[in-house]
Amino acid sequence: MDLQIIWYALAAVLIVVGFVGTILPILPGVPIVFGGMLLAAWADGFTHVGTRTLFILGVLTVLALIVDFVAGMLGAKRVGASRYAVIGAVLGTLVGIFFGLPGIVLGPFFGALIGELVAGGTLHKATGVGVGAWLGFLAGAALKLAVCFAMLGIFAFAFMVG
Repeated sequence: MDLQIIWYALAAVLIVVGFVGTILPILPGVPIVFGGMLLAAWADGFTHVGTRTLFILGVLTVLALIVDFVAGMLGAKRVGASRYAVIGAVLGTLVGIFFGLPGIVLGPFFGALIGELVAGGTLHKATGVGVGAWLGFLAGAALKLAVCFAMLGIFAFAFMVG
């Protein structure tokens, strides 16, 4: 079996795992996607995908990480979340991972809600903060997913043209 095929297969696995990681906050999805693309470019001897394309993909990776961080915080902060609510949203997201898709979807909401209640907020305000954190989480995941698809398109184009 050709070793290059094994490298391509590993790169494909990394890209798929990275796409999953754009939704599961425990995995650094976009950097894993970038790593898979870098591995595929390396396996090809950088013949089709060169430094310019890899630089663009690297910049998109960094931007996606920044957007993800900012989206979650802005979602909670936009509705006046306390520091405890923001911490609660992060903890709720991490705990939610252990409860499958419902936990991943509801974890940020309940974490922010509990955090805001601990900070002394009313149930009404805490619910609004929970919704804001949840929307921020969803927006961040959607943006990361969009960036990953853009990266995949750029990589595929460079590979076919290069």
